[in-house]
Formats: sequence, C-alpha cells, structure tokens
Amino acid sequence: MLLPGRYGRTAVMSKTQSSSGTVDVDGVTYDWHLQREPHQSDDEGWKGMTIALLQRDAKREAWVEFPPPKRLLKGLPRGRLQLDDGMIARCVRAAVSAGWEPMSRGKPVVFTVDAEGN
Repeated sequence: MLLPGRYGRTAVMSKTQSSSGTVDVDGVTYDWHLQREPHQSDDEGWKGMTIALLQRDAKREAWVEFPPPKRLLKGLPRGRLQLDDGMIARCVRAAVSAGWEPMSRGKPVVFTVDAEGN
C-alpha cells in the first residue's frame, strides 16, 4: 500500500511479521522467538525456520524445526510461514508430547515438525 510521506514523498507500507511473543497452552505460559530464518546450508541444502520455545520460569528451551518452504525448493523468492498463536500452540504441544521437559536442565532440545507445527 502506498502512503503519502513527508515532503511529497511516497512511502511503502510493508507487512511486518511477528518474530517473538507469548502464548498460553493448557494454562501454562510459553515465550517464543524466531531462532533462525529459512536458509541454505552448504551440507544439507535448504533448511526451514526454527522457533525457540521456553516455558515461563523454566530452564530448558525447545527448538522446533520446520521443513523448508516448498517455494524455496522450487527456486522462488524467500518467504516464511505465518506465525500465529495457533501454530505456536501446536509446536508446544508437539514438543511436550515428544518428550520435552521444560523444567529439566541442559542444552535446548531439538524437535522436527511438519509445516503446520504438528
């Protein structure tokens, strides 16, 4: 969308995507942030984005890895999935059901999900 700017210039209004936030899942609060954008690895080809999850007042993060967007595999311009509360909640549930114990100590635990966060 084009908007009139100062001194007769035109500014382009861009859509901003949230790269961090908070979500409540089953009465527990989790903070999340975008850990890594989709990128190309020399060794493994295209890798999807990674979301870091941390239960409030807990010690251990979960990193949730998504598959690379199909558009990248087809050579189209970059893009990433829309991150909303529903997607993040599915990621939390997937990590917990796969064995994530947020109150334990240690390095972040890495989980792989599908494009919908399951």
